[in-house]
Amino acid sequence: MHTLISYAAPPGPLAREALTRLGLPHLAQLLQRMGIGARLQGQANDLTPVFERVLAQSMGLEGADGLIPWAAHEAHQLGLTTLHGLDGWAWITPCHWNVQSDHVEMSDPLQLGLTPRDAATLFMAMQPYFAEDGITLIAPTAGQSSTRWLAHGAAFVGLPTASLDRVAGRSVDAWMPRQPQAKPLRRLQNEMQMLLYTHPVNDQRTQFRLPIVNAFWVSGTGTYSPTPTATHAASAPTCSVRDALRVPALNDDPAGWALAWHALDASTLAHDVQRLAQGEPVRVTLCSDTGSVTLEAQPLSAWERLRRRIAPLQPHQLLSTL
Repeated sequence: MHTLISYAAPPGPLAREALTRLGLPHLAQLLQRMGIGARLQGQANDLTPVFERVLAQSMGLEGADGLIPWAAHEAHQLGLTTLHGLDGWAWITPCHWNVQSDHVEMSDPLQLGLTPRDAATLFMAMQPYFAEDGITLIAPTAGQSSTRWLAHGAAFVGLPTASLDRVAGRSVDAWMPRQPQAKPLRRLQNEMQMLLYTHPVNDQRTQFRLPIVNAFWVSGTGTYSPTPTATHAASAPTCSVRDALRVPALNDDPAGWALAWHALDASTLAHDVQRLAQGEPVRVTLCSDTGSVTLEAQPLSAWERLRRRIAPLQPHQLLSTL
């Protein structure tokens, strides 16, 4: 089993400072018994966070920055690429843009609280506008997220796009695609703001003091290559993602982030310690938005075991390097 913990080290300064006060006894045990394996380093301005790269690698998915083919992979699993091909796919996520005097900020779409019924109503309203620009919106089927839609169109071919986690709670300006092919998407954004401003769904949301849906975000672009390795990895995933740290990390909430970490240590990592003691294969990857490190079960020399007893590596020391 491969456990992947996103936001193990947070991007915000307040939550980052809480690192030194973390008490994570099960992670400490894993650091005593496992070796420090592969590291992956990214940059704060990368379109694709490092934890998404780690997950993509575990699934056999390849792509440059902003071009991990998440949407095309999903379309392939649903049998849609037989008709539309393996490229030109994207995810469309309805969201709320908060317009300030000097910038536009996107609220976290995962916290919109959009019901499946309202999402379906918005889908039907938005679909004809996308079609006018040669973009096919595909309604979700059973088991798919109702608040993220597959889309297919020439505008998405080879278009790098930023992950939602890069933009949530931030200004959208630096993350908007500016390539010439993205011009129809920028026009669609303006059209959606006008269409949705007085939409009945938003009228109801306003009554309940919920943020309105007034924009969308494009992500998950990239061309999927269904090689035998990728097909096998995707059909039998061994990477278990734990994202309980995501919301407090993005909100730079040190108390909430530390509480979520303690819960993960007492549950997920406690189980990993048990599996390790029973001789089962265990890998743990700890990620920030710009770096990752993987702990791997491997034989330790007598000198290394002695060194770890004398000067054990503490969890906060490792996490601060991410």
